[in-house]
Amino acid sequence: MPAFHTYQEPSMGAESAPAAAIDPSQRHRKGQAYPNPLAGNPAGKPQWTATVKRADGSTLEVACPVATRLLVALMDMNAVIGGAACHWGGPAAFAEIMSSLHGVIFSRPGVWHQNFNFANDAGHAENGIYALKANYGFAGVTVEDLKGFRSIKSKLTGHGESHLFADGVMVSNGPLGSSIPVTQGLAMADRLADAKRTTICVISDGAMMEGEAKEAVTAIPGLAARDLLNPYVLVLSDNNTKLSGRIDADSFSMQPYFASLAAQGWRMVMCEHGNDLQATFTAIEKAVALAEGDRTKPVCVWVKTVKGFGVAATVKSSSGGHGYPLGGKDAAEGKLRAFLAEINGGKTLPAPMEAWLVQLETEQKAKLAKAAAAPAPAAGAAPAVKKDKIQAGFAKAMIAAADKGLPVVSVTSDLPGSTGVAGFRAKFPQLSFDVGIAESNMVSTAAGFSKLGFIPVVDTFAQFGVTKGALPHCMANLSQSPVIAIYTHTGFQDAADGASHQGLMYLAMIGAIPHTRVHCPASAEEAEWALGWAIQHFIDERAKGHHPDSVIFFCGRENFPVTLKPAGASYVWGQAATVADTTAGKAKKVVLSANGSMVVHAMKAAEKLAADGIGALVLNNATPNQPDLAAHKAALAATGGKLVTVDDHQLIGGAGSMLVAALANAGVVPAATRLLGVKGEFGQSAYTADELYAKHGIDAAGIAAAAKSIA
Repeated sequence: MPAFHTYQEPSMGAESAPAAAIDPSQRHRKGQAYPNPLAGNPAGKPQWTATVKRADGSTLEVACPVATRLLVALMDMNAVIGGAACHWGGPAAFAEIMSSLHGVIFSRPGVWHQNFNFANDAGHAENGIYALKANYGFAGVTVEDLKGFRSIKSKLTGHGESHLFADGVMVSNGPLGSSIPVTQGLAMADRLADAKRTTICVISDGAMMEGEAKEAVTAIPGLAARDLLNPYVLVLSDNNTKLSGRIDADSFSMQPYFASLAAQGWRMVMCEHGNDLQATFTAIEKAVALAEGDRTKPVCVWVKTVKGFGVAATVKSSSGGHGYPLGGKDAAEGKLRAFLAEINGGKTLPAPMEAWLVQLETEQKAKLAKAAAAPAPAAGAAPAVKKDKIQAGFAKAMIAAADKGLPVVSVTSDLPGSTGVAGFRAKFPQLSFDVGIAESNMVSTAAGFSKLGFIPVVDTFAQFGVTKGALPHCMANLSQSPVIAIYTHTGFQDAADGASHQGLMYLAMIGAIPHTRVHCPASAEEAEWALGWAIQHFIDERAKGHHPDSVIFFCGRENFPVTLKPAGASYVWGQAATVADTTAGKAKKVVLSANGSMVVHAMKAAEKLAADGIGALVLNNATPNQPDLAAHKAALAATGGKLVTVDDHQLIGGAGSMLVAALANAGVVPAATRLLGVKGEFGQSAYTADELYAKHGIDAAGIAAAAKSIA
């Protein structure tokens, strides 16, 4: 089979007829001019190159995809040692695509961004682009800069973010399918302005499952046929793999949909061997030429890739080695060296990479030796607090309900391992459904289950659940088809992935939907109890002939104490439990109200305050959109009306603002109040959430300082 071929596009019917003639003097309008922050062309060729042959027979040196994989492996290890999760499978699959694209873009005479718009919808592959940029020295990025990947000090965030790296990222990415509609607008704006520019977007097969991606995929050829777009090229990486496993095995095959693109108006160029650099370059070069030859017919390069390419173990993995498969200990034990050797075909590493590898090995060996030499805990020392991920409790509650015969079903969109419901799905596969990477569809599908008497539980990251699921949640409640949702990685808890994944507006975006109860558990035990309560709530309300409220759970991702319940206490839905009380004997007192991930930080703040002679009552305000006014009123009465609220959320619409508004509406006005949260900013990558809490003044020190200011 040839490396690529061109599909014949179908004949277009009357509904795709060209636009009516427009007076040329009226067609074009220029946008307002402003300085373009994007960096210009690299000063020279890449440090590590590979050679490809162009259509005209000449040769071109492009960034070596093997070097990209080596640099990704090193930068991921650096970040993992710091405490961050990383991606390997995606950038490994995309290396040849990105080398080819940037070769085409940078080799054209003139400034590249005057010739092309480029957007990477595949945010999981952005670290591969950082590696490529360091190879070129593009936008001043160096190999040394890669060592800061995902740290709070670096602009090389988990996914590409233009607000922090404006000279290197044109369109921010992260949430799958969110960038391709932006590129549709870029191409339309260029046509309106009569700019001589071609738009290129790179996308993954998983992202093509998203509704917003499908909307753009349908619109682009339709609008182009009316001559309303500039030349457009879509590069689709197809490896049948998503985060949790193979697409066709977990959900459904995307091959029929990809085959339908020609019928939708795309001119198709097929590349069967997307990890063969020459085949990929030839296909992409041809696609650009076709698109620029006739802008009314956008081109899709359908590239067959292998996720995790370069290392046999990740190629064989059901997820394609989506996350980085090595830990810090592996560097000390030689596994990182073996990983790099396999990528590099056993050849000697380039000197800068070898030096970086030796540095990682040396540092980790010293760290392990120090840990081994550390003295054992003193006899009689207090045992360490047992910790677990909060979401671990959710699967237990679902399993217990299904064991009782209750009609619980799981409807997921690719993230059950991260959200905690994987255990239920493993035990009850017949009650588990994966609709693909499509969060809106997930919620609406669950509403259908609910309408027929099931108790559907959906799950994803908070950012995706509230942004892509808000309207479906609204319509589900409007249709008396309530759902239960588990939305994890709230606020800064998804630290390493950066701003695109940090849901800092989750309460504001969904808490006001009628007939919605929000619960933010602070421990695995509380999560298990609360989800069990919610399932029983559905059963009890339906038994009475009532429609239950939807219940939305929000929680973090990092480890927390398994329980925060005081000895002898019981959980009561809607009750703001007192989880710490240091007011005894203190003249100065204050109430600290927190929920979810922030409860443990409020408790630490109470310890700090107690050491300074200030007593604190810490309330776990677990139901922020229906706060326990009685508990807060009583706590305020006992502390002279001094209140500090803290949110891993924007101040606007957060738990603190909801609480203060509810208190005021009930005629309770605290004597002094401090509301802590994020002040109208996006987040950024960091190795841990604690670093971001400190930066935004919502860690234990920030809470204590706010309390002291009013005590």
